[in-house]
Amino acid sequence: MLRTALRNRRHSMKIRLFVVVCLLAVRSFGALTISADSPLYEVPPCKALDLAEEVTLEAWVQADKMGEGGGRILDKSTPGSQQGFMLDTHPGNSLRFLNANGMCRFRANLPADKWSHVVGVYSASKHIHKLYLNGKEVASIVGAFPPMTRSNEPLRVGADPRGDNRLRGRILRAAVYNRALTADEIARRAASTTPEPLPGVLGEWDFSVAPSLSIKPVAGTLSLQLVARSAAAALRPATISGEAVAPSTPLCLWYRQPATAWEEALPVGNGHMGAMVFGGAPVERIQFNEHTVWTGQPHSYAHKGAVKALPEMRRLLQEMRRLEREAYQLDPKGQSKEAREKLKQAREYQKQADNLGMKEFMSEPLHQKAYQPCGDLWIEFDEHSSVTDYRRWLDLDTALAVTEYKVGNAAFRREVFASHPDRAIWVRVAADKPGKLNCLVRLNSPHKDSQTVARGAALILSGCVEPDGIRFESRAALAAEGGTLNVEGDALRVSGANALVIRLVAATNFKSYNDITADPSARCAALLKQAVDRSWDDALKVHLADHQALFRRVSLDLGRTSEADKPTDERIKNFAAGNDPHLAALAFQYGRYLLIGSSRPGGQPANLQGIWNDKLRPPWDSKYTCNINTEMNYWPAEVANLSECHAPLFDALQDLSVSGAEVAREHYGARGWVVHHNFDLWRGAAPINAANHGIWVTGSGWMALHLWEHYLFTQDTTFLAKRGYPLMKGAAQFYADFLYEDPLTGWLISGPSNSPEQGGLVMGPTMDHQIIRSLFKACIEAARILDTDKEFAAKLATMVPRIAPNQVGQYGQLQEWTEDKDDPKNQHRHVSHLWGVYPGADITPQDRKCFEAAKQSLLYRGDAATGWSMGWKVNLWARFLDGDHAMVILKNLFTPIWLKKGHGGLYPNLFDAHPPFQIDGNFGACAGIAEMLLQSHLGEIHLLPALPKDWPTGKVTGLRARGNFTVDIEWRDGKVTRYRIASPQPREVKVRVNGEVKTVRAETL
Repeated sequence: MLRTALRNRRHSMKIRLFVVVCLLAVRSFGALTISADSPLYEVPPCKALDLAEEVTLEAWVQADKMGEGGGRILDKSTPGSQQGFMLDTHPGNSLRFLNANGMCRFRANLPADKWSHVVGVYSASKHIHKLYLNGKEVASIVGAFPPMTRSNEPLRVGADPRGDNRLRGRILRAAVYNRALTADEIARRAASTTPEPLPGVLGEWDFSVAPSLSIKPVAGTLSLQLVARSAAAALRPATISGEAVAPSTPLCLWYRQPATAWEEALPVGNGHMGAMVFGGAPVERIQFNEHTVWTGQPHSYAHKGAVKALPEMRRLLQEMRRLEREAYQLDPKGQSKEAREKLKQAREYQKQADNLGMKEFMSEPLHQKAYQPCGDLWIEFDEHSSVTDYRRWLDLDTALAVTEYKVGNAAFRREVFASHPDRAIWVRVAADKPGKLNCLVRLNSPHKDSQTVARGAALILSGCVEPDGIRFESRAALAAEGGTLNVEGDALRVSGANALVIRLVAATNFKSYNDITADPSARCAALLKQAVDRSWDDALKVHLADHQALFRRVSLDLGRTSEADKPTDERIKNFAAGNDPHLAALAFQYGRYLLIGSSRPGGQPANLQGIWNDKLRPPWDSKYTCNINTEMNYWPAEVANLSECHAPLFDALQDLSVSGAEVAREHYGARGWVVHHNFDLWRGAAPINAANHGIWVTGSGWMALHLWEHYLFTQDTTFLAKRGYPLMKGAAQFYADFLYEDPLTGWLISGPSNSPEQGGLVMGPTMDHQIIRSLFKACIEAARILDTDKEFAAKLATMVPRIAPNQVGQYGQLQEWTEDKDDPKNQHRHVSHLWGVYPGADITPQDRKCFEAAKQSLLYRGDAATGWSMGWKVNLWARFLDGDHAMVILKNLFTPIWLKKGHGGLYPNLFDAHPPFQIDGNFGACAGIAEMLLQSHLGEIHLLPALPKDWPTGKVTGLRARGNFTVDIEWRDGKVTRYRIASPQPREVKVRVNGEVKTVRAETL
């Protein structure tokens, strides 16, 4: 009957529709399944899809039951607008066809067990805006029928251009046309799931084939590309058999399956490029970044004339404080009716100050720019969908990401490293049997305005992030050992090879934060040229020498149990309840590894995600949040013997001293320079986002103290004179002008500001005072060492005792604000007022009252928090000399984020989870473990100040102490059994060891 219906057009429409229904009742054999985590395909933006006059969208779908929002079928619209065109199922399982003319709708009740043929047709000149279901017109609308408006988005299958609003179901086939199909053409198409192509088709795609990097059209010219951010879900091997053993290297992360999510991939980096290696068997994905690929362009963020609003903001906040003080005098807990009324009035004044700040004082524009991905390198292997003995690992000592498995009797091995000397990512793929390597190599980018060409033995990816902004280029140079290498479209085909080596480089037009006139193409060519004659073995040798010169400075042995042989994801699951001290040592060394990979001289500082990011809209823009996160990134730099890695932050501070000087003038009428709670590639220094947390003035002061810490650890007076002190002085000059003489107390206080990121806009947050006081003291000491600026130092010395002191409140807590209004039930992630304990030294055991109050505040805050917050708390409990409590926090931090919700933890690749991923927690944990083993902020070297019971025996070498000392320690049963202190300038130093203070002479380093 089916054949008769298709051959004989003389049959009535009634019979034809009956046949169509029979066809559509057939269950799917192979189709593109769309779900919350499925791979997505798209046609990148192109002129062929810039349709204005006519369009037809067509698909065969099975739709599972969906919520009211429905899901996209074919979407080339700008989200939230009628630009472009879109066919979807809104609401629920209905049909909707949207463009500039409006929305054509039909309540279709699309089923999950039958194929539905759905079509949207539009013609501006013919006044057609219709929907068809199973060959029959079901809806049409009238209107002005304007030309369709152009959308810059890709044509996405099964989701919107952001990957959201996904269809729940399956798509067997889809097509887009540059004309309006007729009713008869649509009826004929509906009668078969493999119809004959029609004129005007731009692309028609058959999804019954297995997923791959691209889907070529069965008609038309437009190919679908696998969207990089969703690719991993499609690329996992169909089967993995056998159980691989642990690699022999002692310091590695390893797994028995490929990464299916970005947070499972393994990072490599060289301070200029970062890459995430997925280790897929049928398809390897290496997602990569270049450190200057950002949104935006050179721009001043200062709000001209903002200083005019400053006096009124201060007046309003002082009125708030006056009312608060009166309220707490009536009732210290603020619960009485009279107290509540005054507190209500106080909040009104605060709200007025906040509104004024938003209107007159904030950055222009209000938000800063975002760090971006650069591209993806894909290696698609022939017949690797079934593998045995699979394992992948990241060797921290060699900075090599390795993947191994077998296909039949052939063993395959991949190695990836990021060379700092070459500023390149090197990849080698090899088979142990001759001629067994067959693969297709591609290079693409998630940026819309990008394109790839294959030329000779190279792939060249070029593009721009946005008009008049960052332009980038990446080149992959291939060299096959044996076999052939041929161009295949925009890819390179390797056939019958023994091995393949790929050198991947990337560059942009970025010269500095105010200059983007460089030539990315010339830069890439130069990078490839400098290593053109270098073999894989030579490149690896150069890389190892560079990496190990840094990494091998420190060793840590906390003991090893059988747990250490298990895959890393299993170790994370077992850590809290198990006996795996080696995982703590691995996490410590991983923090050092990540800092080496993300922050090297000449590069940008490590941002919120280090140097690794796969998202066009990353969390918090993956920029530099400097009310804790940026500074935490660099806590291990000195103590963990990676002082050189501090350099990119210092370079950024040099830039910020210029942009921040403009902000100091325009916003505060002050000298010096200031940075608020964020900066970006363009060195924005003004307050952003919202007044209640963006107006926070001590980002510059905190970061300037990193310059002083660098001096304390290195004793480098040349650095102090030429770079450190001038920047510190500029930051201090700002605060000398900024501090406000409080008529309520007579103290010098900070404001307007806030205690990050709670309590709103205030005058006098404790954290500000601790930072400013510490910076003033550091400047005074630096001026003495350099024998300079005696008058300025003397002025600061008169101001230090006048700055509002640390105070103890009614609950025995350290007050977070000048007023005693802390809530003991508050378990906020920020513990800002404890800055004076760590990383500062404004509160020490010598001030027992404040020291104990700070400890009480930390107890109130609790042990569970976001990942980075727990990283901070490890350091705080170490400073409180409580190693067992620090260990409790570490166990909370080493919690598998994929199993336990509600607070931070670790992803399978040991990345810290806020959640989402933020790298600062990795660095905080690294610094915290060092702080448990060695402290030197009190004028003596304290060995094992906070050793937990879990680490009774161990050894550490190469930690650094202030005073330019290198320290080795061995211990057994919790007691130091041997130690060594060395320095380039041997001299006497006080050492606290096993409860005694000794004066010893350091050995020659």
